[in-house]
Amino acid sequence: MTGKHRENYNANYLNYVKQHDPPTKHLKNCAAAFGVGGLICSIGQFIRFMLEYAGLKGDVLAGAVSAILIFLGCLLTGLGVYDRIGRYAGAGSIVPITGFANSVASPAIEFKTEGWIYGMAAKMFTVAGAIIVFGVFSGVAVGLIYSFI
Repeated sequence: MTGKHRENYNANYLNYVKQHDPPTKHLKNCAAAFGVGGLICSIGQFIRFMLEYAGLKGDVLAGAVSAILIFLGCLLTGLGVYDRIGRYAGAGSIVPITGFANSVASPAIEFKTEGWIYGMAAKMFTVAGAIIVFGVFSGVAVGLIYSFI
């Protein structure tokens, strides 16, 4: 294809997509993401208050809340509920810690038929691996900067 034909082909394709693609409801999507993300964070805060009332404090409290939210995210992923929440809320379900749990558990469930090693273990961190790598790298960098200041 020459340059002129390629531009014409691209323009025709974009026109075709515009005609057949339903319009995006940005306000509705943003409201759903905000509402669901806020609800997940509110549930986390409620769990924190209950554990604080039970006597947990400091790092133990923070770790317990995180572990419970990760467990709930994995449980809802395994039951197929978190996928429906994600379809409705979009980024609102990805941002909290439960979204991270979903990004680890979902590939593990999807590829478990390929075996424990090459399926579940190998594919478990395909999405979350980059987050873990950059999170650890950022933590080390901030720690080094903090120690020199």
